[in-house]
Amino acid sequence: MRITLPLLLLTLLVCSPLHAQQKKTRDQKVREDREKVTTAGFWIYNDLETGFRTARETGKPLLVVLRCIPCEECVKLDDDLVDQDPVLRPLLDQFVCVRVVSTNGLDLSLFQFDTDQSFAVFMLNADRTIYGRFGTRSHRTEWIGDVSLQGLAVALRGALQLHRRFPQVRQSLAGKTGPTPQIMRPELLPGLRDKYTDQLNYGGDVVKSCIHCHQIGDAIRDDYRSAGQAIPEEVLNPYPHPRALGLLLNPDEAAAVREVQPGSLAETAGFRAGDQILQLEGQPLLSLADVQWVLHRVPASGGVVTAEVQRGQQQLQISLALPDGWRRLDNIAWRASAWGLRRMAAGGLQLEPVGADERGHDGIPTEGMALRVKHVGQFGPHAAAKNAGFQQGDVLIAIDGRTNLLTESDVLRYGVTERRAGENVPVQVLRGGQSRTLQLPLQP
Repeated sequence: MRITLPLLLLTLLVCSPLHAQQKKTRDQKVREDREKVTTAGFWIYNDLETGFRTARETGKPLLVVLRCIPCEECVKLDDDLVDQDPVLRPLLDQFVCVRVVSTNGLDLSLFQFDTDQSFAVFMLNADRTIYGRFGTRSHRTEWIGDVSLQGLAVALRGALQLHRRFPQVRQSLAGKTGPTPQIMRPELLPGLRDKYTDQLNYGGDVVKSCIHCHQIGDAIRDDYRSAGQAIPEEVLNPYPHPRALGLLLNPDEAAAVREVQPGSLAETAGFRAGDQILQLEGQPLLSLADVQWVLHRVPASGGVVTAEVQRGQQQLQISLALPDGWRRLDNIAWRASAWGLRRMAAGGLQLEPVGADERGHDGIPTEGMALRVKHVGQFGPHAAAKNAGFQQGDVLIAIDGRTNLLTESDVLRYGVTERRAGENVPVQVLRGGQSRTLQLPLQP
């Protein structure tokens, strides 16, 4: 029986509108997806304990793919791929493969990942030691440049090598498991508690019973906001992309440096194009997601990350110094969580930088803050800015007297770290070349 591997593994990497001719409801698609995968029999469906037990019995490593149940926005990537990849399938045959389609009941002490991703892959030993992670995205819809089938194959081969050498490498893998969280399962988080259980409800509305990955992060951020606290930088800026540090990696390899941006932290540290990063903080790397995991564990106040690098015939030690506030170099506006942050910090406004060719015209300053309102929310808390008089096309040139908020990410961060829900913040706006001041209400 043929298995559509790209559909099983990668359909959620790119989001696009559902084809007009498709008439099935989401509920139908969810149930048909379950039937198709369980009938094929290659993947263990939504049953992690069976996966771990099978891995113990067979001696194989475990491959866990976390992907949401089929949604209308995420159905496209496999159009560009073949049904059965001749490289991936023999590698997958060497794993116990588990497909997890919701986070209900998920052990958050083990499965720690960027909840804004479309999907996440874990490669593990049967004793729950993590060999590595795979799955990265730094744009709402585009994934090329962050992941590839070739990169997935490299990660799988790397996990198999670690599995064969497990007794020798076990100590180096300890850092791949994070600290025990205060709340161990998503359905116990404030905001999700009493709304969800630890199981999907196939006897009722299965779609509404699912806890999606992004809801985990949303619940954690909302809890800080509703308590009147600043959202911590580690929560607000999770899993920093190495691109923010000037380190561009090749998605077809484990951690190969494709480019180092001039003047960046990576260049200052001494990285060069062509370097192969073998280890970070003593941890072997299988993918870009493993690099992000190490960066995620570095405090927002800064620190030094040690890297073992292969450069030609040389093995070098490089120290990457990260200063206080380094996480703010990353872009968070692409994330699904940005919609919640826009509600909290921007009254439902979506912002984009004014083009360089517009600077100096119609009162727009030649430098400093100039963010155009791309979209104004129309409903509920997302309509707060609209109700306060903001309009699409307005150009924001100062918020709360500050003119150094140069990106949408800067605005979102300011609103949820230095301001609190219920406050009104003065915003200087250009409309038709005329300046006016509006009061932006901040939301819980």
